[in-house]
Amino acid sequence: MKRDYYEVLGVARNATPEEIKKAYRKLARKYHPDVNKDDPNAAEKFKEINEAYEVLSDPEKRARYDQFGHAGVDGNFAGQGGFGGGAGINFEDIFSGFGGFGDLFDMVFGSGRKARQGPVPGDDIEAVLELTLEEAVFGGEKELRVTRTETCGRCQGNGAEPGTPIITCPTCQGRGQIHQEVRTLFGRMVRSQVCSTCRGEGKIPKTPCRECGGSGLVRKTRSITVKIPPGIDHGHRLRIAGGGEAGRFGGPPGDLYVYIKIKPHKLFKRENIHLKLEKEISFVQAALGAKVEIPTIDGGTEILEIPEGTQTGTVFTIKGKGVPVVNGSGRGNLYVTVKVVTPTKLTERQKQLLREFEEISKQKEETLKEKFNKFKNKFAL
Repeated sequence: MKRDYYEVLGVARNATPEEIKKAYRKLARKYHPDVNKDDPNAAEKFKEINEAYEVLSDPEKRARYDQFGHAGVDGNFAGQGGFGGGAGINFEDIFSGFGGFGDLFDMVFGSGRKARQGPVPGDDIEAVLELTLEEAVFGGEKELRVTRTETCGRCQGNGAEPGTPIITCPTCQGRGQIHQEVRTLFGRMVRSQVCSTCRGEGKIPKTPCRECGGSGLVRKTRSITVKIPPGIDHGHRLRIAGGGEAGRFGGPPGDLYVYIKIKPHKLFKRENIHLKLEKEISFVQAALGAKVEIPTIDGGTEILEIPEGTQTGTVFTIKGKGVPVVNGSGRGNLYVTVKVVTPTKLTERQKQLLREFEEISKQKEETLKEKFNKFKNKFAL
């Protein structure tokens, strides 16, 4: 059973179009299959989210859904038991035979029988751009290959071979719809539907453009330059205005939304605007202290002073060597966690020195214990 579309998007039933769009964008980014390849359910969730948004973002579909639920938008309203569930009855046919009720049906059910008029904006499209950590930290420009629908350059989108006219559709006589008289249980009815010849436009090219076949649109793969702001993070989204599908009838193109995916780095781990690094040091360096070189994301090194007696797991901070703040100022820090490495292969001389070190440590410990006992006995009651 399908879930409630409002529940899928996590919005109230009285949510505004902007609230619905905002919720959709957030969920689409979260469950996009290319961003969540490790989640086996991501593709199904993404499909469910898109289906919910397709209905709730369309005023007519949303009105039908609010009144009749899934049955009002699944294209099988009569079979769902609406108005008594008369199986096989086409309610569009019924209403179209009662004068003004045909217009009422169009308003409530949105049958799309009217010819299309006015500009139609193009659809938005999405893509995933993979970056290295360095590219994300420092920004720059990156090329992205995108396949999208564009206005045909040969006919400029009108679908006609250059130099040939656009004519009135001979099938519907320019109305964009055709009427059929049918017999039903209720008597003779008139059914209207979109003209299949002109697809509701009322006009067709006399000679279809040989580039686009008369559609006015072609599929193209383009290389688009994406500007990467310094500090961008995994899962962030960039909007490229006009980078989506072409519009129709003079409508503007849609937008391109680019989702960022950052490759794992062999040295650094990112945490918001900070970077983390693990540095191995020897037992001697930890015990006696040392100065060690630490690599940075900039490609250089920083000198880190290790104090005497440093324990494994100690974290040191190198300020200003992290990630820049996106569209802001300043940088995060680089946090270095030291790991004291225990030697596995020792020479006899090294073993002897360690035994001597252990013996001296024991003697020192015993001396301290003896001094403490004398001190305790001196003040004993």
